[in-house]
Amino acid sequence: MLIYVIFECFCFLKTSSILKKEVLFLIIQFILFSCYFIDIHILSYSFAPWVNYTLLSLVGLGFVVIFLGILNLNDDLSGIHSKKGSRMTFNGIYQYVRHPIYSGILLSMLAYALFTASVLKVVLTVIMAVVFYYKSDSEESWMVEKYEQYRVYKKKTGRFFPKLRK
Repeated sequence: MLIYVIFECFCFLKTSSILKKEVLFLIIQFILFSCYFIDIHILSYSFAPWVNYTLLSLVGLGFVVIFLGILNLNDDLSGIHSKKGSRMTFNGIYQYVRHPIYSGILLSMLAYALFTASVLKVVLTVIMAVVFYYKSDSEESWMVEKYEQYRVYKKKTGRFFPKLRK
């Protein structure tokens, strides 16, 4: 049922305005985050303690990436809406990835899903990654129109993960 609703939302997204898309993406994210905290265990499995510590460290690293992404954003630029005279953010963590907040969320979600050995959480993380991909694609279309230098920035940096340099 959830997959059907998300599929219908994506069909709607192809034909709607930027504001409608932004609202719909937020609704989808809210639904996925809400489902993520449902505690259903299909598997009864636990990892070795060192694996659990590593996974919890990755959850923490994800939160650090989210924090740095928020910290490095300009005060006058938020999502699709920006004030007159706003500037692009190319410094800090944004010099490595274009969407560090999404990266941090996905890293934390996946690491926690593995830590809890929850198949449902892993599936929801994969669905969230797809949502973030399409959401970032929509945002980047707008950014290319608004900021000429965004095309060059896009070629140099990875969407969610840093590009390996030659």
